[in-house]
Amino acid sequence: MTRDLRKQALGLESGKTVSRKARSKQGTPSTSRGNSMGPSRGGSRVPSRNASDDDEDESGDAMQWGTNSTDDMIAPEDVDEAPEAWISGFNERIDEICDRKRSSVQGREESLIAFISYLTRHFAQQEVKVKVNELLPALLKSVKAGQTERETVLALKAIALLLITDPSDTVYDMVAGPIKNTITDAQHPAAKIAAIHALGVATFYGGATIEETEDVMDFYLDVATSDGAVVEEPDNAEIVTAALEEWGFLATQLDDMEESAEVAMETFVDQLESSDVDVQIAAGENIALLFEKSHTEAESDDEPEAEDEAGEVDGHHAGPRMIKRYTVYRQQHLLQQTLEELAKASSKRLSKKDRKQLHLAFNDILNTVEKPTRGPRYSTALDEEGREMGSRMKVAIHGGARMIIDAWWKLHRLNGLKRVLQGGFLVHYEFNQVVFDSLPVMVEED
Repeated sequence: MTRDLRKQALGLESGKTVSRKARSKQGTPSTSRGNSMGPSRGGSRVPSRNASDDDEDESGDAMQWGTNSTDDMIAPEDVDEAPEAWISGFNERIDEICDRKRSSVQGREESLIAFISYLTRHFAQQEVKVKVNELLPALLKSVKAGQTERETVLALKAIALLLITDPSDTVYDMVAGPIKNTITDAQHPAAKIAAIHALGVATFYGGATIEETEDVMDFYLDVATSDGAVVEEPDNAEIVTAALEEWGFLATQLDDMEESAEVAMETFVDQLESSDVDVQIAAGENIALLFEKSHTEAESDDEPEAEDEAGEVDGHHAGPRMIKRYTVYRQQHLLQQTLEELAKASSKRLSKKDRKQLHLAFNDILNTVEKPTRGPRYSTALDEEGREMGSRMKVAIHGGARMIIDAWWKLHRLNGLKRVLQGGFLVHYEFNQVVFDSLPVMVEED
């Protein structure tokens, strides 16, 4: 079996997630470490700011795993520094990371921050390729034996960026064990969150087999189903959100989800009752992805059926006829009721921003559950020619062009890449062939 999956079509007050399963069981037995206590999650967030190649005093975006607004992204034309200027500094940082014997923990952190900034703002595949055999072992040492939470998180982010810059067919076997151990055994929640995200990237770009990918997805489901308790972070909304997000990112690689859809749907529907908006949205977006995947393009020998979807119109071209291959969720009418309630949520405990996020996300998710051929931000409004407008989700890229995100798998890929690349997404989309191949979408020119 090929190991090169990347060649395939690439409660707010408390901050906790509380679902039916969590309420029905007063704590879940852990499968990992014993009596270690990490700091509260309130202290694990680091304020986001724009990192630069020269500023290493604070971790800034280097510590973050999030989907920044495209307004904050670096356009290729903004990176006008001459290659000879940044490559020299980048190579110095690589040498510092590899030479651990003469480094202090503060020195390693500063080197990692700069390394992350360089890899985010520039496509440096040639520079890392010749050093990867030294870099990966050094980074793994910081993951396994980092002296601070910050060092561990930065090393995990560095590994993820390294793999997106220079994917490998064999690295998964080297990094998966230490990263999984960090998820279960780390003392700090921020390190576990970083490890969950890094494992998703390592699975996607590190050469994991389909079976290994499915095993990682099952692990993420266990984390979500137990509300984080299986990794000794009970009711940690950020842990659950990370696991749900990476499950969706990896699911975009799999063609047939029929066998796993039923178990996964139970977890996602359960998490719709979470008290945390991010958890609810991540679960909902996975639901939409599963409904989308249950329909595939009709083949020549497929007979028309009543449940077939006619080709949609995305504003430019009529789509192919889609066939429903299997039932995603048996109680779809109850699911639709829940989605309708979330799309109209008006609880006073929700901030105005959270209500807006819920309404926007769940209107889209409900639309897809009702008609799985419709992707995010699908508009049924008619254009001048009487055709439905279709997908209205567009991402500005270089040269005034816009990516059309008209399917949930594309949105999951986009968000997965943005979580790692942050403001450097546009730079990598322009110069990094692997990133481009991961999101081969239709581009609309102005």
